[in-house]
Amino acid sequence: MDTPPNEPAGPPAGSGDSPVSRHRAEGPASLACAVVTVSDTRTEADDRGGGAILELLASSPHRVAARRIIPDEPTVINDAICALVDQPDIDAVLLTGGTGIAPRDHTIDVVERLLDKRLPGYGELLRMLSYQQVGSAAMLSRATAGVVGQTIILTMPGSPAAVRLAMQELILPELGHLVSQARG
Repeated sequence: MDTPPNEPAGPPAGSGDSPVSRHRAEGPASLACAVVTVSDTRTEADDRGGGAILELLASSPHRVAARRIIPDEPTVINDAICALVDQPDIDAVLLTGGTGIAPRDHTIDVVERLLDKRLPGYGELLRMLSYQQVGSAAMLSRATAGVVGQTIILTMPGSPAAVRLAMQELILPELGHLVSQARG
């Protein structure tokens, strides 16, 4: 029997019996994450963006396997990501900072050169959600995501509000699913 007009063909995405829900359920429940803050000025004492990631991971089933605060220098960012990706116990690298268009913002340029596969939908969704909060200033974020080898890489602006938005609305709900898909 055909689906009547104006009626969904199946369960909505994310509902208990949808393919998306089944994929999410098949993903690992607990993952090891590396948290990297890219900043020329932040320390552990005043790193509010990285602190927000740590706080949200602590309230999730995931754990922090590494934490770094590094300067916004392309070579340093590249080397830090490569070193973390080379660690077999790291499932995801979560970066905050350096996603804008200022002359010292290098995170996105470095990350995009390293990615084997890009997830353009992540940046698009984050900017859409950000637009609802900050209006047209959301276009200033170049947040991106993808896969290096089998490791998920996700970038976020340095703003604690943007970090919370990305983590709560996009990253934490999908992290197991992302890692599962990246591993094949």
